Amino acid sequence: MTVLDQVRGLIERLSPEPICDDCISERLGLSVRQHANHKTRELAGTRGFERRKEHCSICGSEKKVIRYRTK
Repeated sequence: MTVLDQVRGLIERLSPEPICDDCISERLGLSVRQHANHKTRELAGTRGFERRKEHCSICGSEKKVIRYRTK
């Protein structure tokens, strides 16, 4: 399973709640936060994924988060 698959899977499991890159990195045990950032930017704007400034459902901080919404 690729890092992208892991990130996508975590975001989809939390749906529709948003999650930030820091919490994604922590939850998946990624060694570098930029891995999560790169993957969330890659997913943003694709089918059902949206990225914007909001409160993270895990840590509560207001920052760039991503969420998955089914329609």
